[in-house]
Amino acid sequence: MTEKLKVGLYWAASCGGCEITVLDIDEKILDVVAAADIVFWPVAMDTKYEDVERFPDGYMDVCFFNGGIRTEENEHMARLLRRKSKILVAFGSCAVEGGVPGLANVWGPDDILRTAYLESPSTPNPERVVPQPRVEVEGGELTLPRLLEKVRPLADIVDVDYYLPGCPPPPELVAAALDAIVSGNLPPKGSILAPTHTLCKDCPRNPSPGEEKPRIKEMPDIKRIYEVDEIDPEKCFLEQGLICMGPVTRSGCSARCINGNFPCTGCMGPLEGVRDIGAKMISTLGSILMLSRERELTEEEVDELAEKVKDYIGTFYMYGLARSYIGRWLR
Repeated sequence: MTEKLKVGLYWAASCGGCEITVLDIDEKILDVVAAADIVFWPVAMDTKYEDVERFPDGYMDVCFFNGGIRTEENEHMARLLRRKSKILVAFGSCAVEGGVPGLANVWGPDDILRTAYLESPSTPNPERVVPQPRVEVEGGELTLPRLLEKVRPLADIVDVDYYLPGCPPPPELVAAALDAIVSGNLPPKGSILAPTHTLCKDCPRNPSPGEEKPRIKEMPDIKRIYEVDEIDPEKCFLEQGLICMGPVTRSGCSARCINGNFPCTGCMGPLEGVRDIGAKMISTLGSILMLSRERELTEEEVDELAEKVKDYIGTFYMYGLARSYIGRWLR
């Protein structure tokens, strides 16, 4: 009888959606259970640090690590699980690129704690208590892991074998990755386990192969969603003045947001060779924005258009700030 694979899953700085998507593979989970034993999964199993430290090095055949590196604990676990795993997969946008937590890199840890605990209107805190790494209480000492200066993607800390993007990774890609691992039919190390083309290629709002050749798009304006009376569910968002990250974002998500009549925000990350997804998208907008009038636009009109993007970092780097060139500069 073939020995089962040993699998681990870990949750660092993320929302928990990656844990749910593992269950969203539905009956495929039965195939996983038949081929593998889950030996480490803190959200579902009572596993202590000491248990993992006692694992021989390389004990786990594969570990899916979701979440960015926000705290000293996250960094410690990244190094520990790298040592204990033959294959380490950066699982989800936060592990791959830093994700939404990476947006906090605009500020430092002290700013974040002050905003969350002292300045938030929804946080009653009359004694102005801020979490401390160590606190003496009756019966002993309580500890909390320190916040690191910046959120970092997993590959900044340890060597990563494969990347599975998405917020969270689509169940179809999770199932395909598990199949590849169980069968041993894995791509070269360092591969991103998702399609290599843009979301626009799969977008239902673009003509399919054999239909009318796609024309050059023109973005007539820059609008926020609430400024559009009714979003046309069959027309490209860009042609309605809405920023959609589809042209620079990897496919593989089955266009779930698009099918929900909401623009892509870029969670699947950039294509091969694109390091800075935000810079690529800004360049894309520059090539289609008011294309028919671009030679007539005055500097004032260009400035007015630029000011219509109210949050450049949140719009163009929702998931990729920590990995981007601008994110490196913030460090």
